[in-house]
Amino acid sequence: MQYTPSERFLVIFLPILLAVSACSDGDRPVPSSDVEIPPPIGIPPQNNVNSANPTLTLAENDDVSPGDALTLVWSDEFEGAQLDPDVWFFETGDGTEYGIPGWGNNELQYYLPDNAQLGGGVLTIEARAESIGQFDFTSARINTRDRFAFKYGRVEASMRLPGGQGVWPAFWMLAQNSPYGGWAASGEIDIMEAVNLGGSGGNTVYGTIHYGGEFPNNTFSGETYLVPTNTMTDFHTYAVEWDATEIRWYVDDVLYAMRNNWSSTGGPFPAPFDEHFYILFNVAVGGNFPGNPDANTVFPVTMEVDWVRVYSGEP
Repeated sequence: MQYTPSERFLVIFLPILLAVSACSDGDRPVPSSDVEIPPPIGIPPQNNVNSANPTLTLAENDDVSPGDALTLVWSDEFEGAQLDPDVWFFETGDGTEYGIPGWGNNELQYYLPDNAQLGGGVLTIEARAESIGQFDFTSARINTRDRFAFKYGRVEASMRLPGGQGVWPAFWMLAQNSPYGGWAASGEIDIMEAVNLGGSGGNTVYGTIHYGGEFPNNTFSGETYLVPTNTMTDFHTYAVEWDATEIRWYVDDVLYAMRNNWSSTGGPFPAPFDEHFYILFNVAVGGNFPGNPDANTVFPVTMEVDWVRVYSGEP
């Protein structure tokens, strides 16, 4: 069946509205200190180990306007030998520990901390075709939850993306402690997502917000952008500028989307995007959005992140 671009967008996204945010316990996973990881299923020892007592930093940024002199508030340049567990939380599992196996989206990967590594000044997240228990793929999902969250300003990352059927890299944000209720009343900001790059996904990236009521009374809005040069061989800068009444998406400083109309059943506009959000990076395999890998998908695939930075605008 042939769809118009807008129809295709709906067909792709409607089945995954619950899953993308991995939400439980009122919009986000339970605090890392409360998570009960099930017994290992043949998991080898991991070098990336979560901090037991991270300190949460909340940044209150000024809006970013055209021509502003930006002030760097937070960054990770990935120059060290190993990711800092006081900065990043390493997910383990398939979402079962949050009550959403397959991350609520029928994804096929099992996340392991050590699939995220530093080397040569770059973060790599590698999705592999390898068996862990009943899972045939592993990958990594890291975030700054309970460590760093911010409100407003500009967030950007320089990234080289993986491709292939069934491969789904993402750079996105969820609410740290939202008063507005469960997903998506608490909001989600997808800075960059891509699926099936180099195949049916071409060279296109997505920028999206999720909002409205709690699932299933949620909604979303977003745009796609055809990146002019190869997303799989070249590094590009993916960014969002976010203020109280507007969110703008950029690739290599080219503005391609803007939204200034959203809602939340938990509160009046500008809810839910007037709270602190934290940063996530992951590479999913399979699921409702990209579909599953096929015989032409070559593993391992790697997402590389040169740096991630958060800026405040001028007062």
